[in-house]
Order: sequence, then C-alpha cells, then structure tokens
Amino acid sequence: MKNLNLIALAFILMIAGACRTSQSTTRATTSASPTGKPYSVWMADSEMKRSPQGWMIDFRPVPKWDYTQGLFASALDRVYKKTNDPKYLTYIKAFADTMITEQGVIKTYKKSDYNIDRVNPGKFLIELHQKTGQQKYKIALDELRDQMRTHPRTSEGGFWHKKIYPHQMWLDGLYMAAPFLAQYGVTYNEPSIHDDVIKQFVLVDKYTWDAKKGLFYHGWDEKREQKWADPKTGLSPNVWGRAMGWLSMALVDALDYIPQNHPQRGEMLRITNKMAQAIAQYQEPKTGLWYQVVDQGNREGNYLEGSASSMFTYFLLKATKKGYIDQKYRTNARKGYNGLLQNLIKENPDGTISITSVCAVAGLGGTPYRDGSYEYYINEEKRDNDPKAVSPFIMASLEIEELDKAAAKK
Repeated sequence: MKNLNLIALAFILMIAGACRTSQSTTRATTSASPTGKPYSVWMADSEMKRSPQGWMIDFRPVPKWDYTQGLFASALDRVYKKTNDPKYLTYIKAFADTMITEQGVIKTYKKSDYNIDRVNPGKFLIELHQKTGQQKYKIALDELRDQMRTHPRTSEGGFWHKKIYPHQMWLDGLYMAAPFLAQYGVTYNEPSIHDDVIKQFVLVDKYTWDAKKGLFYHGWDEKREQKWADPKTGLSPNVWGRAMGWLSMALVDALDYIPQNHPQRGEMLRITNKMAQAIAQYQEPKTGLWYQVVDQGNREGNYLEGSASSMFTYFLLKATKKGYIDQKYRTNARKGYNGLLQNLIKENPDGTISITSVCAVAGLGGTPYRDGSYEYYINEEKRDNDPKAVSPFIMASLEIEELDKAAAKK
C-alpha cells in the first residue's frame, strides 16, 4: 500500500509539472519569439528593413502624407518608449523631416480637401514636438487641428469622412481624428475639444449599431443618397472587420485623454463595452481570429483577416488593462494573439517576419464604385505586411509583453 501511495504521489507531481510546463509554453507563445527578442521589436525591425524610409510605408513609390505612415510612426514611437533605442526615434524624425518644411508646411497635404485620413499622423507629431521642441512640428500639427474646426459635418455635428463623401460617417474616420483631437486637447490645453470627440462616438453608435446582430456597420449616409445606403436607415449593407477594428482602437486610444471627471466619459465606456461584447461574440472559436465580413464566416470566400484580428486583439488587451471592460475578455485577447502567431505570422528567409492575409483596402462609393456588398469585401486585394495590420500587431504585442512582464513579477 505504501508503494502504491508513493507511485500515486509521483504521478500527481508529474502531472502538476506537466501542467506548469504547459502553462509556461502558453505564456511563451504570447510574448517571446524564437529569436529571444519581443515580437513588437521583431515586427518593427522587419518593417523598417522592408521600408528603409518612413514614407515608403504602404508600398508607396513616392512620399505622401497619409494615415498609414502616421499609424506606423505611432506604433514605432511606442516601441521607442519601451526600448529607448534611438533608431526608432531617428526613423520617425526622418519621415517627419522629409514631409515637413522648416516653415511647418506639410508636403502633399491640402487642408481644403477635408480628408479626415490626413489628420491621423498628427498623433506622432504631438509626440515629436514634445520630445524635440521643434516649432515646425507644432505649426504642422496645428494645421491638422485647424482642419477639424471647419471640417464638414452632418446635421448633428458628425465629421464627414471626406469632402468627396458628403453626409457620410464611416467607422474608419473615428480613428483618423478622434484620438488626435483628444490628445491635442490635453497636451495644448483645449479641454472643450473633448465634448466634440465624444460626440463623434455617440453619433456613430446611434446610427451604425445593429442591436440584433450586436455589430457596427461600416458606414452611414445621413441623406440616403448613396447606392450602398439602405433607403430607411442609411446604413451600408455589411459589417467589415477592419472598420470595426478602427472604431475599437479609436475608443481605447481616445479614452487615454478623456478626463476622468468628464460628464460624458461614461458614454465612451458604454460603447467600449458594447464593442467588447461584439468582438467576443464573433471570434472564430478554433483560431481565435476574426473574419473579413465579421458575421458571415460560414459563407464561401470569407477569410480570417489580419488587420481586424490585430486591431481587435489590441483593443481587448488595452481595454482589460485599463479596466474599461470585464477581465474575462483577457481570455479572448490571449486567444486572438496566439491565433495571430499560429496562423498569420510567418518567418522569412532573411530573418524578418510578416503578417499575412490582410485586406489591402476597402471603402464605400467612389470611382470605380464600391457597393459594400459581401462580394465586394471578399474580393478586394489581399497582401502581406499591409501597415494596417503591421502596426496594430506591434501595438498588440507591446500590450501582451507588458502583461506577461507584470505577471512574471508576481
């Protein structure tokens, strides 16, 4: 009997050890890479190798001031803050100095276009101005701020997506302007700006949310003029993953700068919780990823898409860290991140890594006309290393690395 007890004890210890090993392996897949350096750094260095100059981001043949270059610069700034490696700041500053003259004029930017996408890079300019004190960056970012003072709006004050898309609010546009304006308001003492920022989220929630599906539609046409717009609701026909991804990131990034005592901060948190529920509800159970057309995963041609999956993962990680949403969603976040590593991240022969299965671009209207149909979304070009996936993956990696570092200290 004694020997049997000893055997049983040994068996229990063996199982416990296996469990610890399994848990350790699970943690390792979330923040450590085969190289030993964090995935955030590995992906940042990989993209810098692919695009030696910041203006080359998004496969650009010539320099352009656009949201994708700004998105990557913001992601790199976060890597710089974590690592204190000057190469990241040097890269960001070189891009800014290529695009901004000594007089503070932004090359290729035209305020009168009223293109909300062009405002997004203002976030990294705020950071650069704070770090360097160079006045040309302040002049440039003030010009972007000034665009939003006269930017065309819906009848209730919602920013049009672009002048060429009249009376329309797209989920994409929330990320392009709201976090920048919120940060500007705190950094340069313009507190009234936060009322306007929150208004944008409230209007998008009011007009694009589908309570039956528990999802946000891509766009809304107040005048119901567009062929893609439902004649009754003004809504576009489908739920596009990356559009919801933009909105999710806009929520958690803008909340960084919405004052705790703002009377409408609760509205932001309410919408943030709706977003968390939506994301968790439609997470693909096997891989932990999300579909290009979020709610139609069983239809032919739909696919698990890299940018939406990275954005949703980032949102869940940051929102749980900040306490905006229930901690149960951290399980969804880890599943999403592991899903990215296991299904969409690949190592290349030159030692870099890539993120795959990314929708290159999608929109509504325009020429040629984009009708927002299911067929339209699934047939847009897919490519590797689109910055709209690279940058959110870096940001998600930073969040999970921070989480794992804190857990290791306990």
